[in-house]
Amino acid sequence: MNKKHALCTLCLLSAASLAQAANYTLWINGRNAGGTPGNYNDFRYWGPDTVQAGVNKKAVNWDGRSSIASQSSRVRDALDCFCTGANWCYIASYSAGDLLLGYTLANYGGSARERKNATPNAAGVCGAAGGTQTGWNIKWVRVASGAAGGSEIADAGAWTTSEPLVQDLKVGTARAMYNHNATRNIWFYMYAGARGTAYSFLLPGQDDEVVAYHSSGAAAGSGGRSLCNPGDWLCDDLRLGTAANQGGSTKWSYHSVEFRDDGEDYNHYGDGNWAGIIGVVRAAVAASAN
Repeated sequence: MNKKHALCTLCLLSAASLAQAANYTLWINGRNAGGTPGNYNDFRYWGPDTVQAGVNKKAVNWDGRSSIASQSSRVRDALDCFCTGANWCYIASYSAGDLLLGYTLANYGGSARERKNATPNAAGVCGAAGGTQTGWNIKWVRVASGAAGGSEIADAGAWTTSEPLVQDLKVGTARAMYNHNATRNIWFYMYAGARGTAYSFLLPGQDDEVVAYHSSGAAAGSGGRSLCNPGDWLCDDLRLGTAANQGGSTKWSYHSVEFRDDGEDYNHYGDGNWAGIIGVVRAAVAASAN
C-alpha cells in the first residue's frame, strides 16, 4: 500500500469512528417502580416519551425500592452502554436517583470499564466494542429534588419501613453512604422545589413535600439543616451556585444550585406527566442536552 492509499484508509477509519459517536441523555428515576428495568425506551415513570427530554433519551429504570447498593448495577450497565468509547452522556436524575448515581460514581467511577456498543439486550447489557477506559464519559448531571442527603420522612417512618430503599434514605445513612464530594469532577446542577404541604412539618426549612432544601440544595455535612428561600426569617438562605449558604454551611464539591424555587411553585411529584420539579429539569435538559 502506497502512502496515498494509507492516508485515505486512515481518513475513512476516522470518518467511520466519528459517524458512530453519539450523545445520549440518561434519565434515572427515584423511589417507586415505573418503567421496566433493562428497557431503556420505557418512559412510563416520567411521562409521554414523545416529549423532548434531551438527545437520544434513555430511561435508566430500576425497581425504586431495593437498596442503593443492589441497584447500582442497573446504572453501571447504562453508563457502560451509552457513556463509553466515543459516546458521551448527559444525565438527569430525580430524588433517590441522585443518591443512586452519586453512590455509583463515588464507588465505581474510577474503575476500568469495558467499552460497549450502545446496543442493549433485553437485560439492558450492551455488547463489547473493544478496549477499556477509566470511568465514564459524562458531560454533566442535572438533578430534580436530589435525595443524596436523605429525607426526614424516611427517618420518621412515614414510608414503609421494611423497604430497603427507605432505610437508605434516612438522613444519616444517606450522608454516610459514600463520599459525596467524589463526583469524578462531574458537575451536579441542583434543582430544588419548595411547594411543600402534607409532610412539611417533618422536613426542616423549605421543602417540596418529600425532600428538604438541605438535600436538594446539596448542603454538606453529616445531618440535615434548615435552609430556606431569601426573605424567610425562620432559617438561613439556600444560596445559588456553589456559594456557601447563609450561616456558613457549604455544598458538596462539584455541586451547584441551578434553580431555587423562590415562588414555591413546584412540588416533588411528576404525576406521570413530567410535572413538578421534574418539569423544570426536563425543560433545562431539552434546551442544553444536544
